Amino acid sequence: MGYVDLSYRPGKNDLVCEFRVEPANSISIRKAAGAVAGESSVGTWTDVNTSKPYIKRLAAKVFEIRGNCIRVAYPLELFEPGNVPQILSSIAGNIFGMKIVKNLRLEDIHFPKKLMKSFHGPELGISDIRKITKIKNRPLAGTIYKPKLGLNPKEMADLAYKIYSNGIDFSKDDENLCSMKFNRFEDRVVKMLDVVDKIKTEHGRNVIYAPNITAPAQKMLERAQFVKDHGGKCIMIDIITSGWSALQFIRDQNFKMIIHAHRASHASFTRNKKQGIRMIVIAKMARLIGVSSLHTGTVVGKLEGSKQDISKIDNFLRSDLDRIKKVMPVASGGLHPALIPEVIKLLGKDLIINCGGGLWGHPDGPESGAKAIRQSIDASVKKIPLKKYAQTRKELRLAVERWSAVK
Repeated sequence: MGYVDLSYRPGKNDLVCEFRVEPANSISIRKAAGAVAGESSVGTWTDVNTSKPYIKRLAAKVFEIRGNCIRVAYPLELFEPGNVPQILSSIAGNIFGMKIVKNLRLEDIHFPKKLMKSFHGPELGISDIRKITKIKNRPLAGTIYKPKLGLNPKEMADLAYKIYSNGIDFSKDDENLCSMKFNRFEDRVVKMLDVVDKIKTEHGRNVIYAPNITAPAQKMLERAQFVKDHGGKCIMIDIITSGWSALQFIRDQNFKMIIHAHRASHASFTRNKKQGIRMIVIAKMARLIGVSSLHTGTVVGKLEGSKQDISKIDNFLRSDLDRIKKVMPVASGGLHPALIPEVIKLLGKDLIINCGGGLWGHPDGPESGAKAIRQSIDASVKKIPLKKYAQTRKELRLAVERWSAVK
């Protein structure tokens, strides 16, 4: 069907994908590229007698080959509007298992406006998060409760009161805490939201708690409704392990709550630079569906991720995209107060900065850990060197002394 046509120029309704292709031994890049385009659109391993002229017009076209990088244009008619699973089954389906390619990576995706209009995008975005918290010109100070598992609801609530009272704006469950024998979901949500209300009454601050509702879709629906019924402003979903259809299902309920998206398991297919799917593709899908905030990386910290990749993702999430609201990037993973100035310098102020061990491991306890995080953010926003700012702030000084060598 002529899947390679280097003279072709994509139309405004084409979906365009960028791939890195490493052909199997003795296979030319042109042949491998044609196989990718064919298998991801209307082709198979041989010519078939059932093909028609109008079907041939649906064939994807490789319109650019540069080294091992190719660009492929797909006609809009190949995709069901508003259906992320179907789109990914096409452009990121069988092609990864073909013998004709040794390695294959989906590097980026560009949606035509007509297809984007079939998605809702975030119900609540960056501006809404800032309106809820009344925080205008700085990153939100966040944390994850540690240890990851083992704390009971009362213990979490006691800790929540301490950290919110000392400057934390946002806290969340860890990605593997849902509803266990030692920490039932409903009990935890009630106790944690009572703390949120108490902080509002005592301090006049609107803080956010993100309970992890990750589960089979029907159970996620029940949990989201439970959070809403008890006055919660936010729910958290492990979007990769839950799946795209589950995420779309919850978003389409229009709960008017922040959807905090954790990307647990993404690195199983995004980390390898030769094989899999690049994280920017995940971020684009998540924004179209409608998450409010998304874990994207830290550059520094314990998790892999280059400045180039993370900046590209964050810039996309915060960019203008027709009517689709902007998404708040989340920097999380191995962060502590001594790293915060660098994180802000690299990634900007429209950000949630989550410190887990970097709060709970503070030598003077969680209250001081919370204060140190806020002090580090304030120093960065005021452009005051951290060591100078720490001279009159014991909490920050102790944090810098403990972790300044930890990168």
